[in-house]
Amino acid sequence: MATVSGAQRARRAAPAAAADPAKPSARAAASATAVPARKRTGARKPKPVGHLVGYARVSTAEQDPASQLDALNAAGCWRVFTDHASGSREDRPELAAVLDSVRPGDTLVVWRLDRLGRSLPHLIDTVTGLRERGVGFRSVTEAVDTTTAGGRLVFHLFGALAEFERQLIRDRTLAGLAAARARGRVGGRPRTMTAAKLRLARVMRAQNPPMSLGAIATELGLTKSTVARNLSAANEQAGDR
Repeated sequence: MATVSGAQRARRAAPAAAADPAKPSARAAASATAVPARKRTGARKPKPVGHLVGYARVSTAEQDPASQLDALNAAGCWRVFTDHASGSREDRPELAAVLDSVRPGDTLVVWRLDRLGRSLPHLIDTVTGLRERGVGFRSVTEAVDTTTAGGRLVFHLFGALAEFERQLIRDRTLAGLAAARARGRVGGRPRTMTAAKLRLARVMRAQNPPMSLGAIATELGLTKSTVARNLSAANEQAGDR
């Protein structure tokens, strides 16, 4: 029986083929041939994180806006502007302040739609102006949010309704004016100096001594300027004849 010497056992334990130190390994070769990654150019800037800014309004100083403030704070508003003014007024200082303070990425939040706009066209114009500045709009009660596709669709419908309402008002006004003209009526305020009053004024003015314009105006229930203007026009017409 053949015996295995220690030298033979060492040779068997060694690798079958020793690595050639001059030949690079597969991992090193892959690293050497790898194409370096290109740097990204023109990467999008991160979108600024906006704030929720609230606006509340009550019509009089005696009314309490606490319920609106609670709803706006619960919605996450970090600041709330409050007006004590009627919605029909254009000079609402806090509304002007909140519209000036919001920045692109912010969202203006109201408790209810009628707190912001005094009418549907005014509401549409205000929200459209916010959208053009990159500012969203949200109404807590009606669950309208223009930062979502559904909210934008709702406001497009509101805009169409507002335009339809304006066109209806215009058509009705024109139709009413046309019907009045067909009946011989002319628009404007009724004349205070009637033909009968003008005749009396001319008689009073022709007396000897003539009555003053102020006395004639008091007698006929007119203003002095109305009497003077109409008497002057009547005298010019008489002179032309």
